[in-house]
Amino acid sequence: MDLLLGGICALMWLPLVTGYCAQSYGRSFWLWFALGCCFPIVSFFVLFGLIYRDERNPGNQLLEEARRILAEAETHEVEPFGE
Repeated sequence: MDLLLGGICALMWLPLVTGYCAQSYGRSFWLWFALGCCFPIVSFFVLFGLIYRDERNPGNQLLEEARRILAEAETHEVEPFGE
């Protein structure tokens, strides 16, 4: 019984990691978890490829830079003009 439970936990590790990675990049956890259960290794590498493609997209790089600049500007209080 312990060996069976250990085997199930070992088999669920990769789908959990795949689902977590998907959710952290704005994708559906449950969809990628299910894909990870059906196709464990393949789904992980497909998700990795999709994330890599999104990260290499120049539009996404500019968007992340703009978000960083806006977050930095919000932390600094700006003085109004004329004072």
